[in-house]
Amino acid sequence: MALLKGALLAVLLATAGDAASCKASAAPLFEYEKVQLTEQTLAKLGRAQSLFGFGNMTNTTQSGTCKVFPGDRQWPSQASWAALNKAVDGALIETVPLAASCYSSWPQYDSELCKEITDKWTDSHIHAADPASVMWPLFEGRSCLPTTNSSSSCSLGGYSVYSVNVSNVAQIQLAVNFARNSNIRLVTKNTGHDFNGKSSGAGALGIWTHNLKNVEYFENYSAADYQGPAVKLGAGVQAAEVYAHAKKLGYTAVGGEGKTVGVAGGYVLGGGHSPMSSLFGLAADQVLALEVVLSNGHFVTVTKTSHPDLFWALRGGGGGTFGIVTSIISRVYPKIGTTVSTFNFSTGKNVSTETFWAGVKAYLSHFPAHADAGTYAYFWVMATGEDSYTFLMNPFFAVNHTLSQYNALVKPWYQELRALGIQIQPNSTYYDNFYDAWNSGFPLETVASSTMMTGSRLFPRSNWEDAELLNKTFNALRSTVTAGFPLLAFNMKAELQKGFASNSANPAFRQTLLHAISSTSWTETTSNADIKTKMDYFTNDILGQWRAVSPDAGAYMSESDIQEPNFQQAFYGSNYQRLYQLKQKYDPGMLFYAPTGVGSEEWTVRSLDGLPDQNGRLCRL
Repeated sequence: MALLKGALLAVLLATAGDAASCKASAAPLFEYEKVQLTEQTLAKLGRAQSLFGFGNMTNTTQSGTCKVFPGDRQWPSQASWAALNKAVDGALIETVPLAASCYSSWPQYDSELCKEITDKWTDSHIHAADPASVMWPLFEGRSCLPTTNSSSSCSLGGYSVYSVNVSNVAQIQLAVNFARNSNIRLVTKNTGHDFNGKSSGAGALGIWTHNLKNVEYFENYSAADYQGPAVKLGAGVQAAEVYAHAKKLGYTAVGGEGKTVGVAGGYVLGGGHSPMSSLFGLAADQVLALEVVLSNGHFVTVTKTSHPDLFWALRGGGGGTFGIVTSIISRVYPKIGTTVSTFNFSTGKNVSTETFWAGVKAYLSHFPAHADAGTYAYFWVMATGEDSYTFLMNPFFAVNHTLSQYNALVKPWYQELRALGIQIQPNSTYYDNFYDAWNSGFPLETVASSTMMTGSRLFPRSNWEDAELLNKTFNALRSTVTAGFPLLAFNMKAELQKGFASNSANPAFRQTLLHAISSTSWTETTSNADIKTKMDYFTNDILGQWRAVSPDAGAYMSESDIQEPNFQQAFYGSNYQRLYQLKQKYDPGMLFYAPTGVGSEEWTVRSLDGLPDQNGRLCRL
């Protein structure tokens, strides 16, 4: 395109004054947010506006039509992709699968690099640092996994075709406009943590926000209904980074348990449970303002007063749904001490199966007291052999508890264990700040299994207020483990604190005392048909027991079963209808599609392997 010759970025981009944002959010824009695409600069492009021009909020997508796919006549030409690359100042990356070095058919083939990638494959850091890789390749389509057979096949599968390595807002706007105007699929990736692979999509253009790492602390931030300490986080800031910053400056932030989770990305947009949730609520509850690029390409500051409907929807309504967030401002808290404790017990010579389960059941009975004390416990129960089981507390995270206060809290349960003949040896340590406690208590998350699928449930407090229902809940959990499925769970609560603005986070979170996760698995040689059979059995039979004892509850969308029946109720509850209406208002053309996202029931991915993954064409039903 001759009209795009020269230093296009200099023509396209304007450094915007941040007075309007300051007025709306009470905080200045980050420098990268000041670099914006404007109507005035677009007007200088003439015919190029067909690629990069702003859109409107009208629905032009007809039923039965699909997003344009590679190989289609309408797929953008190489000249168009080159124009996009020039517009974003060379930040367009053509996707090379992370494990391409293992395959001789790829120019990147390198046996030594393949070994290095293979050795690190389950480490979340390498997937977060890649523009397209996701941490659960099952939902991308398992298209290019590490292998020792270099002659086997590696394809893009469900990975985006290109990604924009974002370093300013204008690049996001250009990519959004390009994807919308070209009718191609768009995905947003921060770290790729989502259990359902929401940041993958065959034939897509990806927007990679991982490198937006700015952090700014405000000792006395003032908003419409809040005055106090706050922190502004770029979209790419991860949990370990904000927690380290908080320790340095003496504050406490509400963020994820996982070390590499992107706090201001899909985590907070989906609600975000936290080691601090029993004390302060969800991460979404803390948000006071967001900077967002909408589906029409415009950049807006979203607060309770500037865009009250979006402010409600973005905080809990799901990542990749209403816009691309470039930063958030969240309330933070003073330095808080925490006691961290780990221990375990198992069946054995002195602990029968029934005694073991009596110990687990005794623990369940203390969930209300422990959560109401502000603590957060992360534990496992699993089978280790035939009629053999183990319980792992890993860890009990007692926020705002000294060692003596923690011991007093758990003393009743410990006494019950001793009365049963179960001996434990807790390793308990007090830390005077959150970061050190969190860093010692939670291991680096293990990811990238292609032979496993997870599902979850938020069990409500009402299940503890009725003895018969508590027995049924315990029996459902026990049945899961005895059937060979592990239980990974969190004892916590996540109530909306008094005086906090309401949001769209799953109402089931407000009643929960137990966030439980399980998984099903298979071997690398299991056929796709047999995998689907296992997935269906897990969804309907295993997790069906959990739904049966909590029919009005729900599940956490970011750590969920992609096949969840009636996901609208399970992930959004009574908020779904309002969220759907707002989706029609702000993204009627469904530029921001995400599996199990608001409005996704009107679309389908024509998966190539018959599994619920993103390796296929995205089409409106």
